[in-house]
Amino acid sequence: MELPAASRMEKVISCFKKSPDAVARLICFPWAGGGSMHYARWGNVLPSSIEVFAVKLPGRESRAREPFFEDMQQIVDEVIGVLLPVLKEKPFALFGHSFGAFAGFAVADALKRRHNLEPVHLFLSGASAPYSETRTKTPKRSELSDDDFLKWLVSIGGTPPELLANPEVLKLFLPALKADLHVVEHYRCHEPDAPPLRCPVTCFDGKDDIPHDLQAWKNITSGDFTVRMLEGAHFYLKESNNERTILDYITKQVETSEMDYL
Repeated sequence: MELPAASRMEKVISCFKKSPDAVARLICFPWAGGGSMHYARWGNVLPSSIEVFAVKLPGRESRAREPFFEDMQQIVDEVIGVLLPVLKEKPFALFGHSFGAFAGFAVADALKRRHNLEPVHLFLSGASAPYSETRTKTPKRSELSDDDFLKWLVSIGGTPPELLANPEVLKLFLPALKADLHVVEHYRCHEPDAPPLRCPVTCFDGKDDIPHDLQAWKNITSGDFTVRMLEGAHFYLKESNNERTILDYITKQVETSEMDYL
């Protein structure tokens, strides 16, 4: 039996601050293994003109008993299935970091193809374009042993070593992280012959992270394309100064967007 629309929304979306009079919505996609709370609290920080929806994936938080998704299509279908009615109501922007950047783009691409709906801005962070050579040659981390996987995790920064040393936390954390990496490592996306989008696209990245092919993202849009490099490694966006910079930028871009909304 299918859940009512409101229950389905509550299952898939965390929204700390309901803003029915907001002029736009910001839909945020988690990094690999991540939950929705980091982004949901942005709703308490951003002005009331922007309502924040944080995507909650199976296998974590209130959905801990649900099996993990195995491919990107499942994420796209669920998010669009739940959000399509509200995305038709008012302008929206998408934000995703790392794994979330791929999920955000996949949703934007599907919305355009299936429903001729487009975000007013697409914000991508900490990831090479999925079709870039940098991405396609990346080792499959989800296939590493737990020990080697943890060594890699520590090397990219952002996860406190004491957390990684806690067996109980790892027991909860590792399966979700590996499941998400499996999804993105098997996500196939060819470089577009023509840009599928026309909205502005901004790529953020940490200066000390491993190099990402951000320029390759330029091919997804015929609109403005911007790269913003901030201090820090892979999880640079968790640092308060960087977070403030990102949120100020998002606010300005979303509030001043003059793109025709179809």
